[in-house]
Amino acid sequence: MAKRYELKDERYEAIRDLLPPTDRPGGQWKNHRTVLNGIFWMLQTGAQWRELPERYGRWQTVYARFRRWQREGTIDRILSRLHLLLDADGCIDPDTWYVESTSVRANRSAAGAGKKSGFGSDW
Repeated sequence: MAKRYELKDERYEAIRDLLPPTDRPGGQWKNHRTVLNGIFWMLQTGAQWRELPERYGRWQTVYARFRRWQREGTIDRILSRLHLLLDADGCIDPDTWYVESTSVRANRSAAGAGKKSGFGSDW
């Protein structure tokens, strides 16, 4: 049974073909599913890499795989496919998933302006 933030069997099978083969020169990869679950744990919790629970393996291994897959576009492909599956299953509410950027107002300091930026108080 999958723990919170971990992929269920059917979701993992749906993205398995996006992952590189595990038989590589120089030895075997750590189990992709375990590492991927560690990556999802990190993305969901926002914790520091060093706080990764031991059940996912060494944090350095999970981090290295995350960075490699990020550079190669694997993470984007995985998340896109999972997003499509969740949407098809009716698990995504578009009203809460997307943020309309024109309605989000930032303080002038968010753009690096100081208190006396010359933009006036209505900026």
